Amino acid sequence: MQVDVRADDALGSDDVMELLHRLTRREVSAGELRESARARIAAATGDLNPVVCDVDLDPATEGPFRGIPTAVKDNQDLTGYPTRHGSAATPSTLAGQDMPFVAHFRGLGFDPLVKTTLPEFGLTPTTESTTYGATRNPWNVGHSTGGSSGGSAALVASGALPIAHANDGGGSIRIPAALCGLVGLKPTRGRFPDRADLESLPIHIVNQGVLTRSVRDTAYFFAESERRFTNPDLPAVGMVVRPDRTRLRVAVMTEGVPGLAVEEQTCQAVLAAGRTLEALGHEVEEIPPYLDEQFGRDFLRYWAFLSFMMQKTGARIFGKGFDGKQTETLTKGLSSMFVQQAARVPGSIRRLKRVAAEPEEIYERFDVVVSPVVSHPAPPIGRLGPDVPVHDQLVRILQFASFTALQNVTGAPAISLPLARTDQGLPIGVQVGAPRGEEARLLSIALELEQAMPWPATPHGT
Repeated sequence: MQVDVRADDALGSDDVMELLHRLTRREVSAGELRESARARIAAATGDLNPVVCDVDLDPATEGPFRGIPTAVKDNQDLTGYPTRHGSAATPSTLAGQDMPFVAHFRGLGFDPLVKTTLPEFGLTPTTESTTYGATRNPWNVGHSTGGSSGGSAALVASGALPIAHANDGGGSIRIPAALCGLVGLKPTRGRFPDRADLESLPIHIVNQGVLTRSVRDTAYFFAESERRFTNPDLPAVGMVVRPDRTRLRVAVMTEGVPGLAVEEQTCQAVLAAGRTLEALGHEVEEIPPYLDEQFGRDFLRYWAFLSFMMQKTGARIFGKGFDGKQTETLTKGLSSMFVQQAARVPGSIRRLKRVAAEPEEIYERFDVVVSPVVSHPAPPIGRLGPDVPVHDQLVRILQFASFTALQNVTGAPAISLPLARTDQGLPIGVQVGAPRGEEARLLSIALELEQAMPWPATPHGT
């Protein structure tokens, strides 16, 4: 079953940019958009389970996105609401203030109506938890939305909202985008304001962002964000409204970590994107994988270290009332893994720090790298879920999601584009990566691919 909640209402079938044009022309009002979005969210909730709680805040009175309804993922503090991180272990304390990115997001004029689901602490590439259940994919409710920003992805893909907050610590913007047929750009580390304490981690891997249905919405979000927050250490993104005429050196890679198979339709989607770019005049070359098994082991150990810190020191991280005994099996399993491999973790962190600090050699030869986002399309609900034994769950996760973590370590940007469909109609995302600071390059080539390989915006069409 597919879920498409678009209706003949104020939101129509429009993306953010068109809604802003209609607001300017006074064809619709902010109140009408809010009312339509609330009705659509209610219509989607029963089948998709994307919402943690409703939000009722005074709408913004200024900002470039004033009047646009949205959602905030429930691992960011929103004033007056609890932040549960997808877990029964966290306290239900009401947040006293917005986290930095949420304040920035609301300052742009967005109107958050709900907080959205995620797996516990965002640890898995599927939005399934014992506390909140499974969030289901609008393209086929028997399948996963991906994770960890799955609730936001479900609402945007079903047509309930035109845009929603997401964040990415190992692929959590790009994976839901790939599985739900959306555009998801993980920014360069430091592009947006974020929590200062993240910088104290050995490696800062989490990045904030959004999920949209069109490249122009993502481009406009980055441009307007930059008007209000600029990192002087990064090149400007600017307003990317059309593809750049510069032709690029494009690497195409269909394999990830050696030994992990990539499903054939996914490979073909990546190769088709490469052929399209070559036909458009870019210089395209297929390359073998440049990731190795050591990187995968190191990242998993770092993930285990973070899980241990959350489980054992959660009261300091999440506040009084945190109960580590209430964490899920995967969190406990990763925490135990850290204890078992503690002697190897410092070496893993040193190697990951080198990856984060050094220029990526691949970009000495190429301007962008095209690859899968994940090794196969949306898995069935339960395949990666919390009821699977921890060892089997980790093996399946590694087999599924081996292409996205590199950019979280390096801090480089990467975008997922919904360029293909399976024989059963499930979306297939294609990732394009670029060097640090080159979001404008990614948005330019994304606009070009969107024009050459257009995609349906929701399960029932345009």
